[in-house]
Amino acid sequence: MLRVSGVQDAWWEMLPEQARQLPAELSLVDAFLDDERFIAPWRAVFAERLGRPSVPVETLLRLLYLKHRYQLGYETLCREVADSLSWRRFCRIPLASPVPHPTTLIKLVRRSGAQTVEELNAALLGKLVEDKLLRCRKLRIDTTVMEADIDHPTDADLLEHGVRKLGRLVGRIKASGAARRTRFRDRSRSAGRRLKEISRTLRRRTGQALGEIDRLTGEIASVARATLRDVAAVERNARRTLRKRPSGRLAHLVDELAETAAGTRRLLEQTALRLAGIRTIPDRLVSLADPDARPIRKGKPQHPTQFGYTALVAEDERGFIVDHQVQRGNPADAPQLVPSVQRVVSLTGRPPGTVVADRGFGTAANDLALAELGVQRIGLQRAGKPGKARREHEQSRPFRRMRNWRVGVEARISHLKRSFGFRRTRLRRLAGAQTWAGMGIFAYNLQRMTVLSR
Repeated sequence: MLRVSGVQDAWWEMLPEQARQLPAELSLVDAFLDDERFIAPWRAVFAERLGRPSVPVETLLRLLYLKHRYQLGYETLCREVADSLSWRRFCRIPLASPVPHPTTLIKLVRRSGAQTVEELNAALLGKLVEDKLLRCRKLRIDTTVMEADIDHPTDADLLEHGVRKLGRLVGRIKASGAARRTRFRDRSRSAGRRLKEISRTLRRRTGQALGEIDRLTGEIASVARATLRDVAAVERNARRTLRKRPSGRLAHLVDELAETAAGTRRLLEQTALRLAGIRTIPDRLVSLADPDARPIRKGKPQHPTQFGYTALVAEDERGFIVDHQVQRGNPADAPQLVPSVQRVVSLTGRPPGTVVADRGFGTAANDLALAELGVQRIGLQRAGKPGKARREHEQSRPFRRMRNWRVGVEARISHLKRSFGFRRTRLRRLAGAQTWAGMGIFAYNLQRMTVLSR
């Protein structure tokens, strides 16, 4: 059941005034969030009258701001709020009431999803436009990689993980009373032993080690194939039990088993291609825990290949993030430019006077489309060797000034990664990455608003 606000606590008035005062930043954020437009997105998440009362939305919003503003884990967040008078007052939690449990906050974030967070960001940007804090006369756009919360993947490691997870799921299904008499051999130890042999082989760093690694990887693949044969029988008999005796928990376990088995089969196909000498595999699966993550190459010497999602960031001249998108894989930059500018136009009601981006966005079609939208100054460098007219245009003083201003978006992305959790998403799958990025942007724009409002 939806609860917008909590109970008013009279005990706060008994404290000295210095203990009741909020820090300047929290005071501005507290006043800014007192708007119905930040409550509206949560009305679709909770029923108005049915169910147990939820954590008050005003409390939840402020807790999530503190979490992403200071990059705290849920347990640390709840402990710090319980221990701080100013944070407790900012979150509007009475002195005699307990702070919400960390698992409650985790469930609420997962339940809200990417759509609710997107609506929150839209409401925040709309209010900034109304307050004339966001004008968006200039716009600079770039893409970056948001890493998934996974280890560096290898074929052998992924297959061993698949074997372990399948064995664990089959054990839970059998404990639930399904497929008890179906034969299944847990080969987790067999796969793990070969994985340890690979790690010992790598320490030798000899030419013969590569051939031995391929041999051991092939043996782990054989173990995974044998496991999948047993899993097929377990899944078939478990579904037969479900038809006779429906159970939500068992249905969830069987669906997870089928999904993991499908992912393991895909890993076997990738491993067979790699052992055959094919190193470039399109749309490669790099994790069973986060199947939407993909390998991404951005040409960075220190990180030639990263694993996660591609994030587009559009920043205006005052430092607000006016548009962001998180996508699977590594889509081309150029097709993302015009839709991003169009979203900014629909937000502010007018086109930005200046749009700049790097060479990945620079095409003649984008220059023409931006001119049709009403953008007056376009600073898109072209890839390849430019002609004489284009070279003179890119060497002119106005273009060089736009190019120099564009470089600042790299610093903004670095700031988001260092201070607002944009480096690595702690939520899995594409929807989780979009939720994580959206909450980071929400906290960043609120903090930026406090800087410009002082």
